[in-house]
Amino acid sequence: MALRNIVKDGDDILLKKCRPVTKFDKKLHTLLDDMAETMHHARGVGLAAPQVGILRRVVVIDVSEQQNQVLELVNPRIIAYSGEQEGNEGCLSFPGEWGVVKRPNYVKVRAQDRFGEEIELEGEALLARAFCHEIDHLNGVVFKEVADRMLTRKEIEEMNA
Repeated sequence: MALRNIVKDGDDILLKKCRPVTKFDKKLHTLLDDMAETMHHARGVGLAAPQVGILRRVVVIDVSEQQNQVLELVNPRIIAYSGEQEGNEGCLSFPGEWGVVKRPNYVKVRAQDRFGEEIELEGEALLARAFCHEIDHLNGVVFKEVADRMLTRKEIEEMNA
């Protein structure tokens, strides 16, 4: 495994739509492993392939408290959602920036695992938010585009206090 560089605000790759994965091989497995390590090192809860410069429909998420339950989603799509939550959201590609974003409170996702097998996952609260945020990345949408408003520096300082 290896740490990958996280693409930052201003790089056009963050605004591009990703292509589906068609080969479930060692190269994909390495990408998934590297993305998980990179996400954990950066202390994030999710990371999408375009955030490491790869235009493929690949996401890793880990919302567990010990950061030891990585969910790997290849070619994910949201198949059901309900409810609503509003909360502060940040992104590893936009360090230090936070916005208020409305998301569904429940989300069901259909995807493939690293071997190409179809899986379905459900999540509420933070996991539902992470599903939406990371799948948005695969479609070239960043959280700043869907935020109701961005937090001020003072609000961020208070949040971190």
